[in-house]
Amino acid sequence: MRFRTGSALLLLLVFSACATTEPLPKKPAARGTRISNLQRAAELPWRDGGRCVVREASQPWPVLVERCYQALDHDRLEFHDTEGRCAVASAGAAAVGVGFCVLAAPEIVVGAVIVVGVVVVAVAIQEEWDAYELRHLYPEEAGAARGTKVASREAGAKPKPKLEPEPAGQGRQPPVPPAPVDRTGRASCEPVPVPHAGKDRLHNECADKFPPNRHPGMDVLVGGVLFDALQVGVRKLWEIKTHQFDSYNDFIQDREIEKELIQIDRERRVAEACGYGFIIGVSTGAHKAALEAVDPTLIIVVTGCQR
Repeated sequence: MRFRTGSALLLLLVFSACATTEPLPKKPAARGTRISNLQRAAELPWRDGGRCVVREASQPWPVLVERCYQALDHDRLEFHDTEGRCAVASAGAAAVGVGFCVLAAPEIVVGAVIVVGVVVVAVAIQEEWDAYELRHLYPEEAGAARGTKVASREAGAKPKPKLEPEPAGQGRQPPVPPAPVDRTGRASCEPVPVPHAGKDRLHNECADKFPPNRHPGMDVLVGGVLFDALQVGVRKLWEIKTHQFDSYNDFIQDREIEKELIQIDRERRVAEACGYGFIIGVSTGAHKAALEAVDPTLIIVVTGCQR
């Protein structure tokens, strides 16, 4: 199915045929038309990587559909006028009118648009989503991101403290750099990137690549606590564990879990107090099961990262 540029008459017919009297759910004002359109478009397959959507995202959704309809991967889409609202529009534009009308509706009825295969969010849409979220939803993080190079230079200019050698497989919290404070004198929730404090290369590579880390090569300081990663695109802080947990005997495993839970409890409380999600990454299923057996409320992901 190929798209021919819609005329003004077709657009008028589509607005009329697809209008609904049901009130739309209200979205937070901060998200606005642009972010709503990006959300809807992310669920569709685009042949141009989503560039047209990003360009037209500030327009009303029907206008975006009119201008970008031709960029859709039509071989992977099926349109069904399940409620018979697009008959008027289809009369003058055949199948194109039906597809355009169904897609341009204020809300997409379940079963009206069927996508064949798995949709991976178009690159341009994902990049715009990340940038918009950073600028508008979490402006304090945008400031932190702009200060990354400054923080790196300052951290590099000072000699790093020597850490005591740690036993094999034992995670030891490195010295924490001074945390910025808010006007009340408390540790700030603003995320501040700082170079990875630990010297474990494999651990740091896992923290950078798996979530993935918004600031590769950096830990992030939030509320006076160091986290291994701040995930790209979302407010989620990660604690990464790469211990050879499966190789420990039962006694050592129990002691390791006890020690980890003390650290995890502190990190989770700070993350939640500052409005972040908190995720623990472990290398094996056995490590995940051992932590969940003690605290089933933890969110744990098996990374498969090797030592």
